[in-house]
Amino acid sequence: MAKVTGLDGIVAAETDIGHVDGENGHLIYRGYWAKELAVHYEYEEIAHLLWVGKLPDASEKQQFTARLASSRELPLTVRRLLDNIPREMPIMSVLQTAIALLSGEFSWPPTLEQAISLTAVVPTIIAYSYRSQLGLAPIEPDNQLSHTANYLYMLTGKQPEPAHIKALNAYLILGMEHGMNASTFAARVVLSTQSDMASAVSAAVGAMKGPLHGGAPTEVIAMLDAIGNKEHAEAWIRQALERGDRLMGFGHRIYKTRDPRAEALRHVTEALSSNDPWFDLAIHVEKTAIALLEEYKPGRRLYTNVEFFAASIMRAIALPSELFTPTFTAARVVGWSAHLLEQAQVNRIFRPQSVYTGPMPE
Repeated sequence: MAKVTGLDGIVAAETDIGHVDGENGHLIYRGYWAKELAVHYEYEEIAHLLWVGKLPDASEKQQFTARLASSRELPLTVRRLLDNIPREMPIMSVLQTAIALLSGEFSWPPTLEQAISLTAVVPTIIAYSYRSQLGLAPIEPDNQLSHTANYLYMLTGKQPEPAHIKALNAYLILGMEHGMNASTFAARVVLSTQSDMASAVSAAVGAMKGPLHGGAPTEVIAMLDAIGNKEHAEAWIRQALERGDRLMGFGHRIYKTRDPRAEALRHVTEALSSNDPWFDLAIHVEKTAIALLEEYKPGRRLYTNVEFFAASIMRAIALPSELFTPTFTAARVVGWSAHLLEQAQVNRIFRPQSVYTGPMPE
């Protein structure tokens, strides 16, 4: 029996939710270029697209936005858990535990209402946990704000800047879906047993916690901090390349050409560069680095990846590093739940085989 380590290249399901083509730099959500959706639409609209299969009209958008907003409040059981959980517990572990607790309220088969409920409440769990760890009182959701704006508001208690809302909105849209990645596969495996959606999403969070999957653009932020300003960029990057250092935020395992998510975030960042000095620095560093990489490593096709511009956004909105992966997770709940709704329609339990390599009895 042939084995494929890591299941690379093995087709585990058919899907019409999203398509990732690394060779050609394509990321597609239900027939639309994800990079175009990130620039021109709001989070709620793309959640509707992934769940329902089409972009909402004006009336549908209004109703759908209200349904998401009305589901943000923490259930009493989750609030009690968060009030008693150790403050030193990492937020991703808190999030996984809180979602698992919700499984008692969910049942098979998964529904759109369950997907809406989970997506709406996850940012509240993150913000509540973060502020609790700082010894600060939680901030209740503001249902008059958009999904993205409300998340920033619950973290700080301040009305967020429009430029920051727009940038984070694009990032969250681009984080919603990325094919049959490790966490999405984990979620579909759990749901295939006819377990509930909350348990499946909790399993996905467990996969996202791993540094080989969720990761964080922390090292990119450190690089931008070290460069400091545009005047130092070329000299700093040349020195790094001559030392043989890797430039953080360039190159990607999947994308062998330009990362479409990075292209979308670049577009947003360029449009907002006059509103925030960190966006302006990021645009300059990227252009300088691309030119120097071609000079020092010709033909390597090392382009900016999504982490580079994610770092500029996180730095601009002053999001602390411990919230990077949780924020990415909050975005991905939409994609996970869309896959779970799809899995339930054609469900068959995942049951791969293994090759026994141990000894045989005498």
